[in-house]
Amino acid sequence: MAKYRKLGRTADQRKALLRNQVTNLLYHGRIVTTETKAKEVRKIADGLIAMAVREKDNFETVTITAKVARKDAEGKRVKEVVDGKKVTVYDEVQKEIKKDAPSRLHARRQMLKVLYPVKEVPTAAAGKKKNTKEIDLTEKLFTEIAPKYVDRNGGYTRIIKIGPRKGDAAMEVVLELV
Repeated sequence: MAKYRKLGRTADQRKALLRNQVTNLLYHGRIVTTETKAKEVRKIADGLIAMAVREKDNFETVTITAKVARKDAEGKRVKEVVDGKKVTVYDEVQKEIKKDAPSRLHARRQMLKVLYPVKEVPTAAAGKKKNTKEIDLTEKLFTEIAPKYVDRNGGYTRIIKIGPRKGDAAMEVVLELV
């Protein structure tokens, strides 16, 4: 007996399909797919969420000083002449950053092996590169999804059957985060 369903695809196609569906599930919160695909996606998604719940608070906040270029009213860098050369003026700024513990960093890298990068495009700029922003799904897992499931021991997803598909009569389901 196999440990996973082959879904009628080669290994690379199957891996890409599952990665795509897990990414969409975590980004949107629910997807519509076939029952067999949903059962495979559920395994992967539950593992990622469990990892995020485990490593949710495993970081320390560190204050650092950083040099930031001074900018004028138009947003351009301020330059001054020193020894006959134009030099950018820098200000020192205190910043607080999150420093991951080694186990959280490992969990983040394990998640990045599975999840695809997601770009969010505003509806006004559809089809254009301007104003697109990269969504960090690992950060979303740690900050938004994991806190919801802290007191829950597994079972982070739910499968709801919605009936057979018209074309091939495959059972369609809604896979959603609980």
